[in-house]
Amino acid sequence: MDTSTLARVTVTNPINLKELYSFEEPTTAELDQVFARARAMEPLLRKMSVKERVGHMNNVRQYIIDNREWILDRIIEETGKSRMDALTAEVFEVTDVFDYFEKVTEKLLKDKSVYTPLPLLGKKSKIYWEPLGTVLIIAPWNFPFYQGIVPAMLAFLAGNPVLFKPSEVTPMKGVMEKVLEGAGFPKDAIQVVYGAKNTGAQLIERRPAKIHFTGSVNTGKKIMALAAQQLIPVDLELGGKDPSLVFEDVDLERTVNGIMWGAFTNAGQSCTSIERLYIHESIYQPLLDMLVEKTKKLTVSHAGRDYKSPADVDMGTVTAEFQIRIIEDHIKDAVERGGKVLCGGSRQPGTHHFPPTIVADVDHSFKIASVETFGPVIAVMKFKTEEEAIRLANDSPYGLSASVWSKDLKRAERVAREIITGNVSINSHMLTEGNPALPFGGIKDSGFGRYKGEAGIYTFCNSKSVLIDVQGKKIEPHWYPFTPEKYALLTDLMVALFSKSKNWVKFAVSGLKIDNIGTKQKL
Repeated sequence: MDTSTLARVTVTNPINLKELYSFEEPTTAELDQVFARARAMEPLLRKMSVKERVGHMNNVRQYIIDNREWILDRIIEETGKSRMDALTAEVFEVTDVFDYFEKVTEKLLKDKSVYTPLPLLGKKSKIYWEPLGTVLIIAPWNFPFYQGIVPAMLAFLAGNPVLFKPSEVTPMKGVMEKVLEGAGFPKDAIQVVYGAKNTGAQLIERRPAKIHFTGSVNTGKKIMALAAQQLIPVDLELGGKDPSLVFEDVDLERTVNGIMWGAFTNAGQSCTSIERLYIHESIYQPLLDMLVEKTKKLTVSHAGRDYKSPADVDMGTVTAEFQIRIIEDHIKDAVERGGKVLCGGSRQPGTHHFPPTIVADVDHSFKIASVETFGPVIAVMKFKTEEEAIRLANDSPYGLSASVWSKDLKRAERVAREIITGNVSINSHMLTEGNPALPFGGIKDSGFGRYKGEAGIYTFCNSKSVLIDVQGKKIEPHWYPFTPEKYALLTDLMVALFSKSKNWVKFAVSGLKIDNIGTKQKL
């Protein structure tokens, strides 16, 4: 590749719009070298014990804890998050996930003995959990640290080398390398590849064993199309338009605080943020009034704040200019259709600082209530009945996450079962993501595949089924030669064992006769 044609990526601080650094995309030769190093690691990691891999993860966890402040500084200067959001959703969550997998990984990856049916008496059945090979992780710009290091580490725990391509919007260049090197992590077990869309496409062309992608629906479709050409398996964690259903029996104060956080944490730049709020008509106005009042009291980012203290801002800035334009388009569409902006509504001129925004008097024909906004905006609607609330929640192409608020836990669980989604929090929001033992992922346009929980390891494994028999003189009854006698005995055995009324005596007699034939008959 002619290096003069390589795209140059520039990274900007969204808080003050100052350029942080720039870099060129890698050449074809450089990508070949990256893959060569990864594939050279495959046999080495396959031989490394699970206990050793877990030990390397623990060293990384401790390095992150010991060096958390400079990691937070780097996250903030590239994303514009508030310091509390950066701590809780990125650094704290990483250490929590690693702590869980320290406890369970060896058990999960241990050979598993499984059921063997009676007709296969004397044999043993097992599952081996084995590495897939080089795994490609493509991370989003909204959680650049967490969404990079967590799936990368889970793939490593399963025994795979990893190529990690961060988003070109928030690549946090050098951070992952510094963390891994500082923790004494095996060289080339996780390699970082910086670049834009062209780099991602070239990495896929080199046929990794699996792709784990987190990002937009449109990009997910493009990645899946590229992967399909080479039958590369993919996990897709895509967008959401997450609903929150509030019933009439809630405590208003607690519920409003939970909804406000669920909508505006990380400036709403989470695929599981509350974007659609449905309130029972009997409490619609008091809850909405309280929500607007409290939202107006939030301390919001502006160019003069440096975010050095967690008290500097409650809500940080919107990271990318292109995302602000989407947010503005959705609000403009709502206003033109008769929606009412109750607070917020427009950015500080010439900046990425966008205040928390609440829009009422909308319905599902509005963009703001049907298309992912991915910003600090809530579309508020009311409902009359439980059935209507469920119908509204499911009236979406997305199915990632949701929340249900009610003192009646039986009703809350009943509603949670009816919502077509991958995750539901009851009397909270996004809390499913706070438990590393729960698998995370969506359905419909929100993608497929799961990570975290047991699925977080197994998604990066080849589950190899193994059946073990002993060597001897016995010929299996379903082997050649076929005879009328064996046909009759196998039929008798099937009827005796699998009919509703089992006949154990007939099963035993048929089995003994078949075994007797197997030890004597030869082709």
